[in-house]
Amino acid sequence: MESIKLDISKAAQFLNPGAVEAYAPHVAAAQEALEKATCPGNDFLGWLHLPSSITPEFLGQIQTVADTLREKCEVVVVAGIGGSYLGARAVIEALGNSFAWLVNDKKNPTILFAGNNIGEDYLAELTAYLKGKKFGVINISKSGTTTETALAFRLLKKQCEDQLGKEAAREVIVAITDEHKGAARAAATKEGYKTFIIPDNVGGRFSVLTPVGLLPIAVAGFDVKKLVEGAQQMEKETANDVPFASNIAARYAAVRQGLYSQAGKKIEIVANFQPKLHFFAEWWKQLYGESEGKDHKGIFPAACDFTTDLHSMGQWIQQGERSIFETVISVEQPDAKLLFPHDDENLDGLNFLEGKRVDEVNKMAELGTRLAHVDGGVPNIRISVPALNEYYLGQLIYFFEKACGISGLVQEVNPFNQPGVEAYKKNMFALLNKPGYEAESKAIQERLTKEK
Repeated sequence: MESIKLDISKAAQFLNPGAVEAYAPHVAAAQEALEKATCPGNDFLGWLHLPSSITPEFLGQIQTVADTLREKCEVVVVAGIGGSYLGARAVIEALGNSFAWLVNDKKNPTILFAGNNIGEDYLAELTAYLKGKKFGVINISKSGTTTETALAFRLLKKQCEDQLGKEAAREVIVAITDEHKGAARAAATKEGYKTFIIPDNVGGRFSVLTPVGLLPIAVAGFDVKKLVEGAQQMEKETANDVPFASNIAARYAAVRQGLYSQAGKKIEIVANFQPKLHFFAEWWKQLYGESEGKDHKGIFPAACDFTTDLHSMGQWIQQGERSIFETVISVEQPDAKLLFPHDDENLDGLNFLEGKRVDEVNKMAELGTRLAHVDGGVPNIRISVPALNEYYLGQLIYFFEKACGISGLVQEVNPFNQPGVEAYKKNMFALLNKPGYEAESKAIQERLTKEK
């Protein structure tokens, strides 16, 4: 099968000749540090060879549990936040029918997401929707104490037990958590839930190819074997022994760092012309934001859905501050075929498009946009994806993960921790007077009193 392709020509032209190749030794050093586990964060490198370590037997276990949920549930709620839900949602939204929740699909359960916010209205509306429905829950949390997810799971567990009975609820609640410790593990053991393990050496944002992503994707009816096969192929194509000139993860990392360090480009906008990729961009934002934003360094990750956002952000991208570059994810072949119709009155003046595929119009919008933005001083990277299916999404996921690990190390940060994420939690717990935070509660109240 084909592979995804990388075109950096319209980005490299904004750098000095040979600038991308000049990063080859730095990239090679980063790759070696990853392979030999000598880099910062080396206890979180389980993702590096994860695809090639996944066995058919393991995927069979995933599919067996998924089939149980598919048989017993009309709705399955995935409770998780950050990497515990974004990867699964990215794949499910990319592959699913955009209107699946309206078409009453009897073959596949509706997949909903919770535990990624603390919106009271959202949770109230979710529980109202689930009333009277046969639903299950996939609770994804290594600790079981992440506020957003724990709050949602407590509500969902109670409702599931109230509606189905405790014994029946036990069959449709699955915990994906730590192997030995944590509140979620303790609850799963006590209640007798089916469980899968989040590997200790795989951080949340790199966890799509663990049960964290694989189980919800399988429940949604998609082929996790093909997803893993795509990732396995990309693992081979981006291995250390692949020459820099043909290693797309290495080249993507290099051109990003060149644009950041030499051309002053501080913001990367991932753009797509396929609405189904919206949540894939959200996953990408977390992957690169949490990995690179350290020590007052890092390219700011942003995302746009084109052509939609060309009517809002397009002006800024075209003529705003020249601190940005674009990475366009382009899907070569859509699943459907829709031709532009003839209209006798032609009041909109679009009869010149008669008989053309809608995707042809979209592709010309993409090309026209890329040319305009490059002319406007915006470097442009293009990643072409042959089709939107499990195999190529698996490739795309591993490609971005590998390039992220390389890029962070070239930037001289630890790509595998996220110490800054804890700051808001500390303040929130202090404000809520959580036991154990008495000193912090007193300090923050004194601060707020002074600021009034």
